[in-house]
Amino acid sequence: MKNSQIINTLLIVVGGACLIYTISVENASPYFKIIGLIIIMFGLYRATNHWVATKDDHKEDTENQEK
Repeated sequence: MKNSQIINTLLIVVGGACLIYTISVENASPYFKIIGLIIIMFGLYRATNHWVATKDDHKEDTENQEK
């Protein structure tokens, strides 16, 4: 589980770096912007799926402690 959070974060950072690069360079290819957006959206998609899957984990921990 910890590795998937790191991968999601890296995808978001790499996508953001691509977009910042296209903003800072004068004649950047529009394909770089598209690739950066796709990478960010993929990282966010993976992150939200991970958050939804693990949103009730804290409830299981408290139930185990009560027993």
